[in-house]
Order: sequence, then structure tokens, then C-alpha cells
Amino acid sequence: MGLLKQLQRRTPLGWLQLSHDKSRLLVALSGIAFADLLMFMQLGFQTALYDSNTRLHRSLRSDIVLIGSQTRNLQRISTFSRRRLYQAMDIPGVKSAEAMYVSNMIWKNPQTRRDTEILVIGFNPDKPAFDLPEVNQQLPEIKLPDTVLFDRAARGDYQETIAQLELSKAVKTEVERRTVIISGLFKLGASFSADGTLITSDQNFLRLFPRQLASSVGVGLIEVQPGFDKKRVVAALKSHLRDDVKVLTREEFIQFENDFWRRNSPIGFIFSIGVSMGFVVGVILVYQVLSTDVNAHIKEYATFKAMGYRNYYLLGVVFEEAVILAILGFMPGVIVSLGLYHLTSSATNLPMYMTALRGLQVLVLTIIMCTISGAIATRKLQAADPADMF
Repeated sequence: MGLLKQLQRRTPLGWLQLSHDKSRLLVALSGIAFADLLMFMQLGFQTALYDSNTRLHRSLRSDIVLIGSQTRNLQRISTFSRRRLYQAMDIPGVKSAEAMYVSNMIWKNPQTRRDTEILVIGFNPDKPAFDLPEVNQQLPEIKLPDTVLFDRAARGDYQETIAQLELSKAVKTEVERRTVIISGLFKLGASFSADGTLITSDQNFLRLFPRQLASSVGVGLIEVQPGFDKKRVVAALKSHLRDDVKVLTREEFIQFENDFWRRNSPIGFIFSIGVSMGFVVGVILVYQVLSTDVNAHIKEYATFKAMGYRNYYLLGVVFEEAVILAILGFMPGVIVSLGLYHLTSSATNLPMYMTALRGLQVLVLTIIMCTISGAIATRKLQAADPADMF
């Protein structure tokens, strides 16, 4: 209570100095808001990168995933022999082991007739591979020859195509010079690596990719029997299968994809650098404001020192200014970021959204940024000698 009363009686020198020159204050807040905006956008793009490229992984109806040992990510699949799935069935606790085929291909946009790249997934429709209700309700459809399901959240001009499909009107288009029928829709979403996704049966997939051998599998989906420890089954699979496959839990498969984009892709590195640049830009801008303020009031600070005030009191005034700038500058930064998140999400179909954790993260970074600037700006203040000033 005594500390609270002391704070109430304390003259808010930091705020008074900042608000004295309102034009300088607005410039400072604009600079901090811009730095926050840079950090928010880079963090948003980074999260969208990871989320969009693991949507398919998170929707898999599988406890354990087998991939080729040379697989780098879902877009760079290394196939393995289907024999590994038969061998996996010999392991106690394995309920089923199904094949899934994955590949990118060029298809003709049925609305614009332009060629674009799309991800194609093929699996046995008698064994649902996804926890996607729209897909599972249309499994009989994809058993028909040359029939596929289309991702309604794909990036591009598909409004007319989606409207026809919603009216239960099939749409025809070309995939690698082969006519296919789009019989229905599902929702997954675009990613950084693919504009959209087609889902079909394994037999239709092999028709679309005649060079793909049925015995060469892209992804193996293994379901564990109830009551068995998944980790023990994974350990048994690793010891039983040859080293031409990797055995991962579904969670590890998601992390495997994220690690590729974080460590082996330049995109993840670029976004990390963008966050760092926003932080550095903010430090420089706030330092210039605080340094200018200290220089403009250096004689007043020297007078305080001559009156007996210690350095830590004067440093507290500068740090008070830094924290005020951080909080006030953060507010317009987060508001503008929310608008840009919505705009980006609408334009690209990427999962751009604000979270409380990200807001707190940027706020903490902003306070640290302004505190560092204040610490640098106070170096001249500590060296100020009243005898030299007057």
C-alpha cells in the first residue's frame, strides 16, 4: 500500500515529456506500430506456412504413418514397396495397413481453362483415409472411373465451378490430357506448396499417373488395435521393417513436415529473419526518439542530479517513456494487423489469424525492444555532469 501511495504521488515525468511534443510522440508511435506490424505479419505468415502444409496430415485417419526413407516432405515423396505394408500386418497390434498415393500434377482450371498445379491424393475408398465428413460421404462417387472430388477452399478462380457442384452438377476438365469428372466438393484449403487438392480412388490415381506402379506406395496408413500401446507398435515396426521406410506416429509426421519448412526450406528462414528485422527497426526508431528527448532535456536532467537525485531515478524516467511508447505503439499495430490478416486470408485462402499468444508475444517483444532502446539512450544521461552544463 505504501508503494502504491508513493506511485500515486509521483509526478509522471516520462509521460509529461512525451506528451509535451505531440508531433514527436505521433512519429514515435507510428514507428513502433510499423515495427509491430512487421513482426505480426511475419509471425502470421510463418504460422500459416506450418498450418497450411499440415492440414492434410492432421486430417489423416491413422495412428502410424510409413513414408519412404528419402521423403523430404509431402510434396517430395519417396515411394517404397507395398510389401512393407504386408509385413507391417504381421506385427501384433496392427489392425490395418493401407496405401495412399500422393503426387503433384498440372490440371486445367475448369473455369478459366488455364493450367495450374494441384495436389492429387488417391486411396482405397473402402478404407476411409481422412476424418473429413464431406469426403467420407462421397466415397462411392470416387469409385467411378475418372471421378474426383475438388477442394472448395482451393486458391484461384473457381466460383462458377463450385456453384455448379453445389447444385449437384458434375463438371468436366482435363488432367494431363485426360478428361476427369469432378463429382463433389470437400474443404481442406490451399497451402504454400499447392493451390488445392483433388481426392480420388487409388485406381483412378493410377489411371491419372500411368507411370506410377501400384506396388510403389507414397504413404502407408497404419491403424493400431484398441488396447495396444502405440509406442510399442512403432518400436516393433522399426525393428521389423527394413530401413527403406520411416515409421512415424501421426504427430511425428506433422512435426516432420514442419521441420522441413523450418530447417530445409528458405521460406521458414525468411520469415524468421523478417521478425528479427522488425525488432531491429523498432529498436532503432525508439532509440532515436528517446535519444533526442534526452539530448533536448539534458540540462534539466543535470539539474536533477545537482539537486541530489540519483542516476537510477533519472534512468527510471527514460524507461518509463520506453514502456509508455511500447504499450501505446502496440495498440495501432495490432489493429492494423487484424485488418491485414483478414485481407490476406481472403486473397490467398491461407490460415492467417490472430491468437492471444501471438499478441502477447509481440507485446513482450515490443516492451523488450523499447527497453533496449531506453538502455542505449541513457548512456549519455549517466555521463552528464552538472558542472559541465552550467
